Amino acid sequence: MSLRIYNTLSRDLVDFTPSEPGHVRMYVCGMTVYDLCHLGHARSMVAFDLVQRWLKACGMKVTYVRNVTDIDDKIIKRAVENGETIRSLTDRMISALHEDADALGIERPQFEPRATDYVPQMLSLISVLQQKGLAYSSGDGDVNFSVRKFPGYGKLSGKSLDDLHAGERVAVNTQEGGKDDPLDFVLWKSAKPTEPQDVKWASPFGVGRPGWHIECSAMSCELLGETFDIHGGGADLQFPHHENEIAQSEGASGKPLAKVWMHNGFINIDNEKMSKSLGNFFTIRDVLKAFDAETVRFFVVRSHYRSPLNYSDVHLNDARGALKRLYTALQGAVAEPVTIDWADPFAARFQAAMNEDFGTPEAVAVLFDLASEVNRSHSSRLAGLLKALGAVLGLLQADPQRFLQSGSALDDAAIQLQIQARALAKQSKNFAEADRIRHDLLAQGIVLKDAASGTTWESAQ
Repeated sequence: MSLRIYNTLSRDLVDFTPSEPGHVRMYVCGMTVYDLCHLGHARSMVAFDLVQRWLKACGMKVTYVRNVTDIDDKIIKRAVENGETIRSLTDRMISALHEDADALGIERPQFEPRATDYVPQMLSLISVLQQKGLAYSSGDGDVNFSVRKFPGYGKLSGKSLDDLHAGERVAVNTQEGGKDDPLDFVLWKSAKPTEPQDVKWASPFGVGRPGWHIECSAMSCELLGETFDIHGGGADLQFPHHENEIAQSEGASGKPLAKVWMHNGFINIDNEKMSKSLGNFFTIRDVLKAFDAETVRFFVVRSHYRSPLNYSDVHLNDARGALKRLYTALQGAVAEPVTIDWADPFAARFQAAMNEDFGTPEAVAVLFDLASEVNRSHSSRLAGLLKALGAVLGLLQADPQRFLQSGSALDDAAIQLQIQARALAKQSKNFAEADRIRHDLLAQGIVLKDAASGTTWESAQ
C-alpha cells in the first residue's frame, strides 16, 4: 500500500510520491521565539517529527526544514520590556525550545534557519514581486503585496476575495500612504523611530525589516527549491500565513510552492484553542514538572495529527496508565533486537495504519495488541518487535523497570528495605504487618507486585 496524505490544498487524501524518487523535501513553520514553547507548539513539533520518522522508516531520505521567526512585533516588544537585545532574547528562547524538544524525543530538523539570516533573500524576492507588478511601495514606506493581482488567492483556505473584503475592518486611506486595498499584506515594514537599531536593515525600499510572511517563502525556496514536497504547520497558519506564502512564492516563481500541504489540529482547553494570545496555555516545561516526557509525547501521538486534542490532567494520567501497560509487557519478556519485517502481521497492520495519513491511533492500537500477545507468550521476538515499532513513533525506548518506577517520591533502596521487611513478616506469618507495609507503600504511590521470582514494585503515578 502506498502512502496517502490529506492535502489541505485539494481537501482530500492523495497518493504521495516525492518529486525526486526516494527523497522528500519538507518545510514546517516553526516558532516565533519571544517566550517559552507551550503544549500547542509541542503538538506541531511531535506531529511533523512523526511524519519525518515514518518517511525515513519507509526508506526515504528526508530534508527537513523548520524555521525560527526571530524578528517580529512581539519579539521587539518583549525585548524592550526586558531591557535586552533582540539577539539575546531570541538566543535564549531558541535554547529553551531545543531543551523542550529534546526532552520530548523530537529529532532536530536538518535545517533550522533564522529569519534574520535570510534578509538578503527576502529583499531579492520582494524585488521580483515588484518587477512583476505584484508588490508596491506605499507612502508610509512599507512595501505591500497586491492580493487582487494574484489570481489564485484563497485556494488553500477556500476563502473568496469578496468574502474576505466583506469581513475586512481595516480602513484604507491612500492620502496618508496606506495600503491600496485592505486585503493587501506587508512584505517590508518601514522602520519606526522608536524601534531599536538592531531591528533595522538597509534596503532598496528604505530602512526597515521584513514582514512575517515573506521569511518562509525566502527560506523554503533557498533551502528546498521553488517547489518542494510537503509544507506543514498548525491549522491556525492556514490563513492568512500559508495563503500569503503561496501568493508571494508562486507569484514570483510561477510554480507551485508545495505538492502537499499538511496542517495539525489544535490542543484545546475547555474546547478553546490553546494559545498565548488567549492566555490559556501551559508551557511544555510546566507540563513536564507534573508528567514525564514520554507520557506527554504519547498523549500527543495516540491522537491523529489532524484531530483536535483536549488537554487535561485526567487525559495525561490516562496516557501514563496506557503507556505503562506497554512497558509492563516489555518488562515481562526480554526484547530481542529485531529488524522490522513488514510482512509480519503486526508490522503489516502498523504499516497500513501509518500509510493512511500517518494514522497513529490505529498504529498505537497495534502496539497494544502486540503487547497482549507478548504478555501471553513471553516471546522475545515479539517483545523486540514491540520495541522496534514503538521506536518508529519515538516511544518505548526506556528501560521498562526504570519507566515503571519513575515518578516515585521514594528511592529504590528505601523501597527495597520495606520489601525485605514485608518478606520477613510473611515468613513469620505476621500477615497483618505484611499487609500494613503494602498499604503504607501504596499510600506513597508504590505498587508491589508478587511473582514466583520475587517481589517487584512500580510507581502508581
